[in-house]
Amino acid sequence: MDKTENICACCQHKNTPRDVKEQKQLQNRINRIIGQLNGIKNMIDDNRYCGDILIQIGAVESALQSLGYVILEDHMQTCVVEEIGKGNTQIMAEAVELMKKLK
Repeated sequence: MDKTENICACCQHKNTPRDVKEQKQLQNRINRIIGQLNGIKNMIDDNRYCGDILIQIGAVESALQSLGYVILEDHMQTCVVEEIGKGNTQIMAEAVELMKKLK
């Protein structure tokens, strides 16, 4: 492999095909999280009570965690299963590392 091939391989990214319904559900979750973050920003701008802001921060963290679990579940059921079927058992190490990052 020459340097050009190596550079091109480096620049490629992986894709996960999702159907329109699934994409819409994920986008709806993300939009709700963005709305919650904007609400927190407004609360800070309005000098709201710290306790109320912290409650909202907890809600955003929970929503992000939930979104992460949905995507992780999809990853395990699709990408990981597909790669194991191809004989790529290294995908398990990647999956474990992703789980650690999600904590």
